[in-house]
Amino acid sequence: MFMRVLIVDNLHRQMTDLSALARRLPGFRPSQWLRRERAIAALAVNNIVENIHRLVRRPVTRVVHLSELSPSLIRDFAPDAIVLSGTLSDFDLYEPRLLANLKAIARSTSLPILGICGGHQLIGMFWGANVVTLDGDPPWKKREQRPIEYGYRFVKVIRPDPIFAGVNQTGEDPTGCLPAVLKVWQNHGLKLDGVPDGFVNLARSYLCDVQMLVKRSEGQLIYTVQFHIEKSFEDWHRHSRFWTHRVESRDGRIIFENFLRQALKHRGREHQLIEERGSPQCTRNDSSPQRSM
Repeated sequence: MFMRVLIVDNLHRQMTDLSALARRLPGFRPSQWLRRERAIAALAVNNIVENIHRLVRRPVTRVVHLSELSPSLIRDFAPDAIVLSGTLSDFDLYEPRLLANLKAIARSTSLPILGICGGHQLIGMFWGANVVTLDGDPPWKKREQRPIEYGYRFVKVIRPDPIFAGVNQTGEDPTGCLPAVLKVWQNHGLKLDGVPDGFVNLARSYLCDVQMLVKRSEGQLIYTVQFHIEKSFEDWHRHSRFWTHRVESRDGRIIFENFLRQALKHRGREHQLIEERGSPQCTRNDSSPQRSM
């Protein structure tokens, strides 16, 4: 199956991406700051690209930085879906015009969007939710040792949705698309304080009530996940390090694949999926990391 996916790198890249507040922070060292963000971006974005290339038979991907995103770029590339990467810094440390530009595009496009971690938080902000620390403080209260949600964690699914097809079915849901829990990789210290306008909350955890959102209105299809579904393709046999870890669950992989399926359906290309593989079913989790579409 052929699919074009635009991936937006949301981490800082250069000095002009930083807000005036960021430059006034005590001990601010721009070269060190940006070097760290670019190192994280290389790993995070590469994970997203690898997911798409493993899940789609004939993928075409393009990575653009947040500062490069424009309606003309989207029109020229003509993607079937847009994926927003995670972030590393609080959003008040971003140059405001960058976020304003992304907001205008996200709110106006009919292209399917997937927001991951910081991308999830940005989408929530654009539709009226606030971003707070896991213990409820505003991020502008800069402080050390904020609580974080890190590592594999269980997330409670609270509503059925096609995005869960094939994930650890319980048999309690007549649609067959409501797993009891997800086991997913978490790495965040911020969260949304509520469900944004026009969205439905699909999952929650102990520290974060809004773990997964969907919007299907006004011609839009937007999914967001607070957790890192792109981490589910790490090599099972690697030794655990800061960035790499032993894969304990394929739930993220299946959710990523289901998003791509839903994106093609939204774009009116579902017939290609049926012709190549057949209609997706809600079956039990298959842990083999094979290219499927």
